[in-house]
Amino acid sequence: MKKLFLGFASFLTIITLASCNGGKSKEFKPSLDTNTECSIKVVGEYGNFEALVDEFDKFNVYYPNVELSYKKVDKYTDNIGVVLEGNDKPNIFFSYTWMMASDKYNSVISHMEDLSDSKLNIDLDCIRESLISHNDDKVLMAPVFSKSYGMLINNDLFKNNDINIPTNYNELINVCNLFKEKNIKSPIMGYTKTQKSSLMNTIAYPLFVVTIANNKEAINMANNLDPQAGEYTRNALNMVDSLVKAGCFDIRECDKIDDNYEKVLFRFLEGDVPMMVCGGDTPSGMKKRESQSEAFTKSPFSYSFSPIPLTDDGGYFIDSPSVEFSVNKDCDNLDMTNEFMRFLISEKELNSMASSKGLISPTKVMSFDSMYAPFASVPASRTFSPEVIGIKDPLAEQIRVASYKVGKGELTIDEAVSQYGSF
Repeated sequence: MKKLFLGFASFLTIITLASCNGGKSKEFKPSLDTNTECSIKVVGEYGNFEALVDEFDKFNVYYPNVELSYKKVDKYTDNIGVVLEGNDKPNIFFSYTWMMASDKYNSVISHMEDLSDSKLNIDLDCIRESLISHNDDKVLMAPVFSKSYGMLINNDLFKNNDINIPTNYNELINVCNLFKEKNIKSPIMGYTKTQKSSLMNTIAYPLFVVTIANNKEAINMANNLDPQAGEYTRNALNMVDSLVKAGCFDIRECDKIDDNYEKVLFRFLEGDVPMMVCGGDTPSGMKKRESQSEAFTKSPFSYSFSPIPLTDDGGYFIDSPSVEFSVNKDCDNLDMTNEFMRFLISEKELNSMASSKGLISPTKVMSFDSMYAPFASVPASRTFSPEVIGIKDPLAEQIRVASYKVGKGELTIDEAVSQYGSF
């Protein structure tokens, strides 16, 4: 099948979709005429999306005359509304749960098809329920990747030093002390130069989410930036402060990392960092940079991504969608577009895409990927979805700034608590 390259900084690619049943993938069977000739266009903000190319090829086995393409849209979140209203309408587009909370995206949401409509036969049961957002009993977005907060672990460094990977807070402190005895200045490392995606926030945010998760009044206060909600940040800020005082991470060493993504990864690949705290999509860049790291090429090691064990019972899985797909109900070739979605939404294809992209799969079966397998063992009682809980960006900004200032020693915990809502 000829693959198209469209637009500025765009990539040809393909999209796959399928059905699933209770965690077991069923064989995809075409429901439309396999000789159908048409084109399907997908748009998003990734400039590099090879994972879709493999899925295109798989779908073209069933529908060889369907031409699929992927286009990167510059300044995506600003321009997707214009793109959907234009003449060259996409069939599928990137979407994000947070769009639901902003009137700015009302026109975008108005184009979204209800993927839970039984007539579409798109089986969403293979996706973790906490990742699926509902809008008036409709499902307008299907998660294709997810993300969390945690730490990259150099498994070989632990093994070679006969140190067990920590599973709770006390073990974490003990492990840090053992590595310091071996002249490792900062057993835990991460980005600390600015507030954005800082080590401090990656530690504090999950604890803040868990603190207010089952308290609707607290959630409303925190989202509304009520200063009284500052008390709910105290536990999270105490944790940041205690790890600093215990010497688990050395700010001066961490400040040598110049950016919160690529330099974080290259520093970890040096091979002398036991635990590198990071979140979001950062771990997805590891595979690509292995061959670019001289240190890793000379001395490769195994690694995994794990929740940070900040309590007596271990860590939390803060489970959030990374990228979601929506179908443009006003597009051409809607039937074939839904056939794509039916093909893609399966344990098999979603896991395949996630593995290729290096992100966490949104399916209920996560143990297939050794890098993210530690999250598969986190019980449901310790798994939380900020989107489902109702966490909003203003709240997240408060803990991001407060935790950073406490970690840097710019504010005491009491000062940070009292200033909630003003950051």
